[in-house]
Amino acid sequence: MTSYLAGLLAFLTYFSIGLSCYAAFAAIYTRLTPQREAQLIREGNLAAVVAFLGALLGFSLPLASAAAHSVSLIDFVIWALIGIAIQVLAFYIANFTMRDLHRKITDGNIAAGLWGGGIAVVVGILNAACMTY
Repeated sequence: MTSYLAGLLAFLTYFSIGLSCYAAFAAIYTRLTPQREAQLIREGNLAAVVAFLGALLGFSLPLASAAAHSVSLIDFVIWALIGIAIQVLAFYIANFTMRDLHRKITDGNIAAGLWGGGIAVVVGILNAACMTY
């Protein structure tokens, strides 16, 4: 029976560190973006929901790749930090390619939310693939 649970400690460790990385990403991302995601989401702003979920999904992909391919917890954390940096860059790419993206999201423009969230997912896919060495 204990052989079935041999990897449980490693799973719990990686999982808890992964959740901490999500919290760090959310805190950093929401501080760096001009719009107030939490407030907009509580107010029912669908554009903000789509954009923020896209960013979370975009970060999930490289985070999962890092967890699957890392050789140690330190390696996992380093690649997670790289994933955070790349997702922040994705926001700036989306913002650069759509003028006044943050204002449009704040105003509830669904197309802007989809654009921002979509760019985040696209960049996350590329980021995850590049982490598979």
